[in-house]
Amino acid sequence: MNLLSTLKRSKSDPKVLEKGPSSFSSSDRLARNLGWFSIGLGLVELFGAHRITRALGMEGQEVMVRSYGLREIGSGMMTLSVDKEVGLASRIAGDGLDIVALGSAMHPDNPKQDNVAIALVMVAGVTLLDFIAAGAATGRHMRRGEVKDFGDRSGFPKGVSASRGLAKEKAKALMG
Repeated sequence: MNLLSTLKRSKSDPKVLEKGPSSFSSSDRLARNLGWFSIGLGLVELFGAHRITRALGMEGQEVMVRSYGLREIGSGMMTLSVDKEVGLASRIAGDGLDIVALGSAMHPDNPKQDNVAIALVMVAGVTLLDFIAAGAATGRHMRRGEVKDFGDRSGFPKGVSASRGLAKEKAKALMG
């Protein structure tokens, strides 16, 4: 038995004997993993900007890398939230920025072009995963079928006109 579960639950609480199927799909797991990856990458970019820029031949761009790190952390947090679709869309937009920034480092006088090319391939792979996760999350969490319009309903079982003055009548009956 897990020590934490015995500390958290009283002995009178029911015990879980068998677990059923999870409602957490593979697309939800992919989104969660991408969210944690985004937070981890953001921390690396935030605290290791100098090493990253040196490895890519982009010295002097540390502020940009740190700002991208903050963006990654924010995207990761949104991806881990209930609005994972917004977080995944943010990740895709961030991937576009990353590709543009890395593309600007692919010039002939950069001695670290090979590193930039590897980084571009890695970003392209993660972008593909982001597109897959976004498509799956949108498909899984969207409404299906006809959307019903209840705008013509008042919420009063006998209609609004039959309900007018009903509270006053009930109050008078109780008082007198």
